[in-house]
Amino acid sequence: MPSSIILQNKIALVTGASSGIGAITGKFLAAQGLRVILVARREERLREITDEITAGGGKVTYRVCDLSVNADRISLFESLNLDGLLPDILVNNAGIGWYGYFYDMPWDVARDLIALNIEATTHLTLLFLPHMMSSGYGHIVNIGSVAGKLPEQGVAVYASSKSFLDSFTTSLFRELTGTNVHISVLRAGPIKTEFFDAARKLENGGNIPAERMATPVIAVSHAIWRILKRPRKVVYVPPWLILSPLLEYLFEWAVDLVGPLLLKKKQKH
Repeated sequence: MPSSIILQNKIALVTGASSGIGAITGKFLAAQGLRVILVARREERLREITDEITAGGGKVTYRVCDLSVNADRISLFESLNLDGLLPDILVNNAGIGWYGYFYDMPWDVARDLIALNIEATTHLTLLFLPHMMSSGYGHIVNIGSVAGKLPEQGVAVYASSKSFLDSFTTSLFRELTGTNVHISVLRAGPIKTEFFDAARKLENGGNIPAERMATPVIAVSHAIWRILKRPRKVVYVPPWLILSPLLEYLFEWAVDLVGPLLLKKKQKH
């Protein structure tokens, strides 16, 4: 059956939708005929994106929500349930990063990163998955990172949060085998978004060297669309990063030697 018939008019909830991957993905999915729910903290940006999608003929609504707060996540679920808008597709995109020595990382930043990158993804999945199971269709897409499989210096907590997403997705993928509910993780390399700007604004956030190799953000939206059309456990952006686990296996010793030097060099500037 053509993918457009399967996915058209499905409800897709996209977190972290006020900028970057979330905003572009929301626009892209709406253009494919899905009804999109945008979720983020910045209402002004959500309004702008909603107006843009509506002007293009797309179906969209938004919810202002701080996903790092447990009560806000519950309120989001209750609001959507009341309005008959429980999603068929959940894109867990919201997240933050930080670059620098772990011992310099403020606890409030580490706490917020864990709350958003790990806790929010887990909680939202637990809130919305039962509806997907009872309705007979669903797809959860977790926006991960190659850092989850290729941890580097300077991103200890961030890389760990993405490793969690890898394990979480794999476990649920196996639990859901044989159903029409799917879960996938998108392991992205550096992507050109506001993510890096936000990381720099954090106390001692530093500059992230990988930014120089960043891929255009639209590539992620295309990859998400491919996952939705042909469900699978893992997809890489860009595709050549499928080799990254092999690089870690073969050259871990080199990264152990050179990585710390690169971090020291970066911290001096």
